[in-house]
Amino acid sequence: MTQHAGPLAGKRIVLGVTGGIAAYKAIEIARRLVDAGAHVAPIMTDAAQHFVGTTTLSALASEPVRTELWHDPETPIPHTKVGQGADLILVAPATAKLLSAYRSGFSHDLLTNTLLATRAPVVVCPAMHTEMWEHPSVVDNIAVLRERGVHIVEPEPGRLAGGDTGMGRLAEPARIVAAVESVLGPRDLAGVRVVVSAGGTREPIDAVRVIANRSSGKQGYAIAAEAAARGADVTIVSTVELSPPFGTTVVAVETASQMEAAMREAASSNDVIVMAAAVADFRPATTAGGKIKKRDGVPDIVLEPTPDILAGLGAAKRDGQVLVGFAAETDDLVANAQAKLEAKRLDLIVANDVGAAQVGFAHDTNAVTMLRPGAEPVEIDLAAKRDVARAVIDTIVEIMRAR
Repeated sequence: MTQHAGPLAGKRIVLGVTGGIAAYKAIEIARRLVDAGAHVAPIMTDAAQHFVGTTTLSALASEPVRTELWHDPETPIPHTKVGQGADLILVAPATAKLLSAYRSGFSHDLLTNTLLATRAPVVVCPAMHTEMWEHPSVVDNIAVLRERGVHIVEPEPGRLAGGDTGMGRLAEPARIVAAVESVLGPRDLAGVRVVVSAGGTREPIDAVRVIANRSSGKQGYAIAAEAAARGADVTIVSTVELSPPFGTTVVAVETASQMEAAMREAASSNDVIVMAAAVADFRPATTAGGKIKKRDGVPDIVLEPTPDILAGLGAAKRDGQVLVGFAAETDDLVANAQAKLEAKRLDLIVANDVGAAQVGFAHDTNAVTMLRPGAEPVEIDLAAKRDVARAVIDTIVEIMRAR
């Protein structure tokens, strides 16, 4: 399996955990950071230990949890050592108390001392009840921290402690890790506008049934996440309900016609177009207004072609615009992809054999062959879809630099 070094590989990240019910999510955040190659040094406040045990976090992080400002056998001033040695400090969850102390410079424990004794970038992920999140003092503290350059991953709506629902739920671990990647990763797409299509279109037969395919949208979302992490302004035209990657905007569509309209509109203002969606090639020529009943017998469904979105984008491509297509094949992978590359005026095509094990639709892994005009094919062996996305974005950056 080909390994692509990500932006967190070798980075030292201090993970601060404060005393909120969402502290349990810090365990998953630590695991994801370590899996991405980061060295995770955890700090827990006294209140955090009421929700999560130090043993669990120590086991999944890269070193034991620190909890005290004093009595560290390694150094008499742990906050200085930890803060100065960090590439980034992440606080997840961050309570209203932490936000207030950090804003005012109240250094009362190891975590707040570390935050004040570092010049590393800081990412803060608030989590609290809706009433607290909306309180003017908290709103003001967030605004001041933002002005000082602190990166804020805002909470999400959802079920909160106590059974109520509202804004204040800690952002999902994947979104938090993506925010960290965005801060520490290369910014080689800063100022670049990217649109990515994702998922499989659904063409209605009647009010209930559709013609669809098995595309999960995971590869398209991985590409969008990677582009956003590297500074791009990213829009996803999507048929699926996956959690939007940090820093992206989603335009929801369902049919090929809807996707065509959304992609044509986006193409007029974007620098890079990645057509990762699996668009249905055919649709019913007519759609029943209600549900077709079984008692009426097997219906005759006449099909017609859907619009060739990629060909239309290629025909309308502006000078300097990068157009990327995907080819999901079951045979003659390179030959079919090469023909598509040439016929549709693409700058890059990413082809995969969806009949191979653990490749393509619905899997978290993929194996692809990338083709460019006048260049030898590049094969990416079975890897996580985010690693494949990194290779695709690397190639897009190469194309842009060559121009």
